[in-house]
Amino acid sequence: MRLTRYFLPVLKETPAEAQIVSHRYMLRAGLIKQAAVGIYSWLPLGLKVLRNIERIVDEEQQKAGHIPLLMPTLQSADLWRESGRYEAYGEEMLRIKDRHGRDLLYGPTNEEMITDIFRSYVSSYRDLPKTLYHIQWKFRDEMRPRFGVMRGREFLMKDGYNFDVDRESALEAYDRHMVSYLRTYERMGLKAIPMRADSGPIGGENTHEFLVLAETGESEVFYDSAILDLQLADRVVNYEDPNQLKEIVAEWTAPYARTDETHDPALFNEVPEERRRSSRGIEVGQIFYFGTKYSEAMGATVTNAEGQRVPVEMGSHGIGVSRLVGAIIEASHDEKGIIWPEGVTPFHVGIVNLRQGDAETDAACAGIYAGLQALGLDPLYDDRNERAGAKFATMDLIGLPWRITVGPKGLKNGVVELVSRRTGESEELPPEQAVEKIARIYAYI
Repeated sequence: MRLTRYFLPVLKETPAEAQIVSHRYMLRAGLIKQAAVGIYSWLPLGLKVLRNIERIVDEEQQKAGHIPLLMPTLQSADLWRESGRYEAYGEEMLRIKDRHGRDLLYGPTNEEMITDIFRSYVSSYRDLPKTLYHIQWKFRDEMRPRFGVMRGREFLMKDGYNFDVDRESALEAYDRHMVSYLRTYERMGLKAIPMRADSGPIGGENTHEFLVLAETGESEVFYDSAILDLQLADRVVNYEDPNQLKEIVAEWTAPYARTDETHDPALFNEVPEERRRSSRGIEVGQIFYFGTKYSEAMGATVTNAEGQRVPVEMGSHGIGVSRLVGAIIEASHDEKGIIWPEGVTPFHVGIVNLRQGDAETDAACAGIYAGLQALGLDPLYDDRNERAGAKFATMDLIGLPWRITVGPKGLKNGVVELVSRRTGESEELPPEQAVEKIARIYAYI
């Protein structure tokens, strides 16, 4: 994309309402614009990041064997009355009446609706296990929405639901989700720690939150620093092997890691003192096992191998897709702007033309731009007639991981400059080698 043809409304000044880094940079870099309190329009650059995160989530869910569908944003209140949550959920639920006087709600979550879908079509244990998920907009009427997309009222979320014939199978689904989430966050360049947590209004006896460490996190967390050394990396995961999944989950849940709601000082004191850590964390996902809480209330039963009707065992699993945009920025930025990990960056590389209008420089930039596109990469070419400092400031603010700088002086020596946004390290390479290096970097993402 040529910047002169793109819509990128960057701001020089920080809007007064922005209190945390991610909110400031998302507004200044032209990712979002507030439409109402806690509700945002996603501008082109922000939408590209959002879609990249959504794509990673979707791919990892399907690798784990989960099946996508799409449920509506509006739900019937009758389903929530069946489960007993319509009145119990509280004022965060936006309740609506249609023109016929029917009670509807803007879904904050989908346990009731997915249970209704399941009970309508599945009646035998032979059709289990099943895990269904969707990525959909949700609404929770926060009393004090703040921090931009980190605590907004409208948000994009992946929520999935497993249906199993017995507890053992449901806990295998729990392990499968934990491992798939670990892989998902790693692909985004995040260290998201699974922590024992409180189930809240979802309910259930077993739940873990995934938290990204950041000073602006809403939760106080306590953990053994040994967990920071864990990673899946290139490990091959067989989602059909429950023993392997159980081993990975045991590895990641053995070190102490809890939110303030479940913190146990006595257990924490058993961690070697030099590894005890407390910090703030941003929740970016949560998995629940809640057994038959919804299936019993809503009559979601199957015939088991003995011919008996039994309620299915269930769990739910959420990832805050839009919240992740803010969380990544909180975890990856500096005083100049955002630093996107390669896995979610809106453009793979920025091209800066230091002498717009110079025939040789323009031709070199055009050649690099075409070469990157031919390799399936998506570059952003700053072809504006602006001074170099302004172009560098824009690139630093929007946070593309790599920048290729092209100018007459370097071209006389047959080179361009390739700069890493994260480290600031630069090297001079012939244009074709700079293109090849960028291609190699993204071949592994």
